[in-house]
Parts: sequence; structure tokens; C-alpha cells
Amino acid sequence: MSHIQLSLPTAIKDLWNSSSTGGFDSNSKNHRSNEENKRTEGKEPGQGGGGGGVETAAAAAVLGAYISNDGEDREDEGEEEEEEEEEDIPKQRKNSKRQTKAAPHDEQLMMLTKKLIEIRTILMSIDHNETLKLPSIVVIGSQSSGKSSVLEAIVGHEFLPKGTNMVTRRPIELTLIHTPNQEEEYGEFPQLGLGKMHDFKKIQKTLVDMNMAVPDSECVSDKPIELRVYSPNVPDLTLIDLPGYIQISNANQPESLKSNIEALCEKYIRTPNIILAVCAANVDLANSPALRASRKADPLGLRTIGVITKMDLVSPEQGVSILRNADYPLRLGYIGVVCKAPERVQGNMTKALIRNETSFFREHLMYNQRDIQVGTSTLRFKLMSVLEQSMGKSLYSIVDAVQRELEEARYQFKVQYNDRRVTAESYVAETMDSLKHNFKDFANNFGKPQVRHEVRTMLEERVLDICAEQYWEDPKIADLAKSSPDDLYWLYKIDLAAAALTKSGIGRSTTQLVVDVLLSNMERLAKAEPFSFHPETRKQIMNFTSEILRTKFLTTSDQVENTIKPYKYEACICETEWAEGVKRSIGLLEKELKMCDEMSLAIKNSVGKKKLKSAINYLLDNEREDTRRQSEIRRMEEDGMASHEELFAPGDDEDTVKSFYNPRLIEKAKEALFLRDRAMILKYRIAALKSRQCKSPDNKQQCPEAFLNVIAEKLTYTAVMFIQVELLNEFFFQFPREVDNRLVYEMNRKQIQQFARENPPIQKHLQLQERKIKLEEVMDKLNYLVKRQADRQNRNQ
Repeated sequence: MSHIQLSLPTAIKDLWNSSSTGGFDSNSKNHRSNEENKRTEGKEPGQGGGGGGVETAAAAAVLGAYISNDGEDREDEGEEEEEEEEEDIPKQRKNSKRQTKAAPHDEQLMMLTKKLIEIRTILMSIDHNETLKLPSIVVIGSQSSGKSSVLEAIVGHEFLPKGTNMVTRRPIELTLIHTPNQEEEYGEFPQLGLGKMHDFKKIQKTLVDMNMAVPDSECVSDKPIELRVYSPNVPDLTLIDLPGYIQISNANQPESLKSNIEALCEKYIRTPNIILAVCAANVDLANSPALRASRKADPLGLRTIGVITKMDLVSPEQGVSILRNADYPLRLGYIGVVCKAPERVQGNMTKALIRNETSFFREHLMYNQRDIQVGTSTLRFKLMSVLEQSMGKSLYSIVDAVQRELEEARYQFKVQYNDRRVTAESYVAETMDSLKHNFKDFANNFGKPQVRHEVRTMLEERVLDICAEQYWEDPKIADLAKSSPDDLYWLYKIDLAAAALTKSGIGRSTTQLVVDVLLSNMERLAKAEPFSFHPETRKQIMNFTSEILRTKFLTTSDQVENTIKPYKYEACICETEWAEGVKRSIGLLEKELKMCDEMSLAIKNSVGKKKLKSAINYLLDNEREDTRRQSEIRRMEEDGMASHEELFAPGDDEDTVKSFYNPRLIEKAKEALFLRDRAMILKYRIAALKSRQCKSPDNKQQCPEAFLNVIAEKLTYTAVMFIQVELLNEFFFQFPREVDNRLVYEMNRKQIQQFARENPPIQKHLQLQERKIKLEEVMDKLNYLVKRQADRQNRNQ
């Protein structure tokens, strides 16, 4: 196919270039340089030349003739231009001859912005004051201005909350990260730790849930939501989406909602942040709350970009007038956009949206003038350029601020911790080692002697209970020392007492006793520092301790029960065992006697000696009176002299006595009487055990305390032997391995960090250490950027 070569005047060629690039090609170097030339010449932003309409008409005539002469070539060329306009990121337009010249600067621009965004992300992860704040782009506007549509057009996905019931209630700190040479698009919520989220509908649902978590009584919160979006289709930007301005609150919202939103926006649009004031084209800018707030925070309009949405709802003439706004001039100008989300688009919608938007503005030649900025591509490039310039201006002040913070962090780390580094992993290892070391000490100190002491103490208490029940409370106890060896009553008693001891479930009770002792000591170890700071870990320790002991409990108790069976029927006692049993029994009864005396003395001191004696005499008199009355009743019943009601009628003196002795005093008196009687019996039995009669095991029925004590000692020795083998050795072997398996090897990186930060001193140490490391990393990056900036300035000179 032959091509027709047209020779056009230079002015027409320039106008032709502006119609195909100006306003649509956001990365055009010519477009930017023209704007800079205008500013150099002293023209106010937004004020265009007066000859734009004539040039446009001339260009239209020439273009019509050219298209009529070579329609097919023009159609092919238009398709090529559309393809070029769809690519909005500078690095992706390498095939355009016009963009090749701008690529080095664009690459430098993106590198600086990307590095500073990385620095901002690092600084956000540590506590820092306002001096370490890097500029961001703050998006403000009314609820119906199209704020969300603008942000979604930049990202290329619908992901922001939408609705009528105040769905944006918290600031959304949106960090866009350009990922060249990758097709993956995803978002991350660093605060939630949900990982990569490739479905932007899920991102939208998460944002809705986090915003709606703010109660209706408050409606807005200044706690930000941090969201990062990684994509090859987004520029490197940091944006903050704020709740939209409202005119009036409804009945379900607090009256202070309007002022709260204004205060929140005012907090974010302070220096050094860049203000992106979003206004709808079909609303008078004089009524725009975004422009009103920006003029208050930025009176000269030096860091405010006006974004006019819904340009398709007004005529081109009105649209151009708005974009050239002279009543509210902005140094960075106004940009018109039509951010209608295209239908039936799979994946990223940026290309389709820009194509539709470009088609709309191309239909209206009035938007093709050099001083008119339109299109999402222009907006994207404008944001990148302004953010880069703002961050570049803040670079040296940030370097100084970071240097001061770093010196302070290094000083504090030196003073508080002597430059001693600690990691979460080392803390976990040290903590588990201390647990195993303490457990080893406990295992070394809790062997057969300690277990024997515990079991013997329990069985001795049982022996005392059996003696008290079978002997000391028996009215015939005074006749025990005088009884013959063949007395069936006392022979039956000794057999009954022995059976009560040996057939009471010794295997289960002794095993349970040792298990309880182990659990008590393990709980003590688990409550000691540093585990006092780790309740969940302490719970885990007790859980697998119980599990180990539970698995060995039945086996151990059965073994013990089987080995003590011979003592249930007959126990062979030698002279030495008997002598030791008598000795232990005397010591046991003397200890019991001492305890009775101490308790009696405590009662006397608490009640008073005279009062207690009076109450005891009353009880003794009452007891004697009851005995006399019972005898009288029995005699009268035998004679048939009184009815049943008359016999059991209360005495006249009972009410009189009650006024002098309260129930608590009577209880104390009864307890004192019991202790006195028990002490008398104990003295009597101690004397019997020390007598010649208890020197031989043949008189076991006269010395039940010694006989039962010998049996208890035999049971103790046998039970401890098997408890040591079946229970203790297994537990001491398995516990350290369970610590490794369940507390060390099963922890992932996140759990290790969480475990370490549960300890306040370690958390403070880690935070200061992490702050110092991150500030050092930031300082390295800033020094690199300063060097690059200096090299760039030297090359430009």
C-alpha cells in the first residue's frame, strides 16, 4: 500500500503532536517541559493561552483532509497510538520513540520514589516522632465526590469499601509497590498477618469488616488500616484515603461526626503531606469541602492537586473552565478524569478504563489543549512526579532526623544492654534450657528417699486414723494392756485394723500421691520466671506433664497392688523390724500429742481460760445430766409412768443456759474436751508402747500402733520400689524430650517472636535493638540516595 506524504507547517505539526499526546500521555516529556516553561514565564497555573481555539480549528481541518486522503493508514496509526496510550507505566513503553528519551529520567524518578517508600515502610514499623515522617498523598473529598473511583482507577481493581452507611470509618494507608517483570497482583495487611491476598474482593471484604468494627456511636477512628498492593500495573505511591466529608449527620450518627471527620482530615493534610482534593465536576467548586480544607492547610496551594471527577457529566466548555479555575488556583493544577469502571473486564481494569477515558476526551477537541490536564494516566504520572519532588525536598531533613534518632538508639542500647544482642530464637532456646536444667535439678533431688518419705507420711496418717477408729474411741481401750494373748476380741481387732490398712487401695493411693507431688513441683517450675510471662506455654507444660503421668498411672498402680498382696494375708516381722516400728510409733504418737497440746493452747488463748473452763464445766454437767436423764427415762419407760412426749420435754433451765453460752463458744469447748481426751489416750498408749509388753512382736494385739506401723513400712518400701521404676524413671526420661518436641520444634517464626515478646524486659530489649537495626538500615539507604542525588546534580551541571 502506498503512503501519501504531507508537508505540514511547523505550527500544525506541533498542534498535531499536542492532540495526540497532550493530556493523554501522562509521561510525555514535552508535556512536562511545556508546563515548566509556562511557570518560568510567569503564567499562573490553570491559565491558558488565548489562541488555543484557532489552532484547534486549523488542526481539525488539516486532519480531516489528511484522513480523507489516506483513511486506511490513519486507522492503522490510530490503533498504534491507542496501544501506546494504554501503557501508563514509563518502564513499559520502551517501544515508543518519544518515550525513549524520557526513560532515564523516569527510571531515576521511580527509583528515588521506590527507595523512599521502602524507607517510609521501615519507619512505620517502629515508633517514631513527626520529624521522621515522609510525605504521603492524602486523598480528601466528600462522600459523593468519586474518591474511591479515583483510587481504584490508579490501582486497577475495585477494592475499597462502598455503601451508604459511612463505610470508610478509618484512614486507609495505601502503599502501591510497582513490581516490574512480574504478573502477580496481590495485597497484604501487615497488621493482620493474612499473607498474600490475590482476590481483591476479599481485600474489599476485609476493609469493610475492619471499618465496620468501629461502633456507630463513634463512626470514625484515627487508628489507620495499613494496606500494601503489589502489582506491575501500579506506580510507586503512598496514598492515604480518609473518610469523606459530610454535610450533616443522620439520626443514628453522633452529632459531632462532621467535626470529627474534619479534625481527622486536618490531622493528615498537614505538612509535608500532599493533598489530593477530589471534587465532582457537576458540583460548584465553591461548595467543595475538600478545597475549603486544603485552602486552610495549604493557603498558597503549593502542595495541593485538584482532581475533577465525573467530567462526562458536564459540557466540554464547562469542563475546560473548571480545569482552568482561576478562582481557586493551585500550583500543581487541576486534572480531569472519568473513572467509570468498565464492564466485563477480567483482572486489572487500568488499560480498559484508560482506553474508554481516552476515547471520551479525544471526542472533544477542547480537552486537547496543552494547558488542560486530563486522564488517569496524567494523574498517575503527576502523583509520581509530585511525590518524588516532595520526598526529594524532605531527603536532607530526614537524613538529619534519622541520624539523631540513630545516635540516641545506639546510646540507649549501649547504656541499657551494653550492646548485647538478643534474638527471639536465642531467648526461646535459653528459656527451654533453663526449664530443662531446673527439671534436672528437681529430678536429682526427688528420688527414692523423697518418695519414701511422702508415701510413709501418708500411710502413717492412715495408721493413726485406723487406731483412732478401731482402738482409741473404743470404751474397752483401758483393758487392752491387761488382755490375754488369746483374747478373741482384740485378735479380731488387730486383723480388722491390718485389713483396713492393706486392703484400702494402696497401689492407687500411693501412685496418685506421687503423681500429685510431681504435678505440684512441675507447676512450681512452670510458674517460675520467665514462664510467669508465658501463660500459654505454662499451660502446655502442665498438659503434657499430665499426659505422661496419666499414661503410666494405671500400669504403676497395678504393679504396686500386685506386689503388696502377701501383706494382705500375713506379714512376717523380725525383732529388728518390730523394734524400729515401736520406735517410730512412739515418735508418731508423741508428735500427735504435741499437736493436741498446741491446739488446746490456741483455743484457750482465743477464747479465754476462764470462759473456756466455764463452758467445759457446762458441757460436763450437761453430759452428766443427760446421762442421769437417760437413766431415768429408761426406768420410767420400764415402769410405764410417763408418755413419750413428757419424757422428751425440754428442761426449764435450757433457755437460761443459752443466754450465757453462744454456739461458737460451745463448739470451742467441745473441741477442747476432745483434744483433752485424745491427749489422755495418747499418753496412755505411749506409756504402753514403752512398756515391757511391747518389746516382742508376739504381743502385737496389745501394741496395734507398732504392728500397723511395721506393716506400713513394708508397704512403703514395696510401693516405692515399683513407683520408682514404672513412673519416675519414665517421667524423668520423657519430659525433656517432650519439651523439645512440643515447645521448641513445633514453633514457627511467628510463634517464636510472639513468645519472646510476651516477656516485657525481653520485648523492650528486642524493640530497642530492632529500632537501632532498622534506623541503621534506613540510614544506609538514605546515604545511598543522597549520593545518587549529588551525582545526578553534578551530571546536570
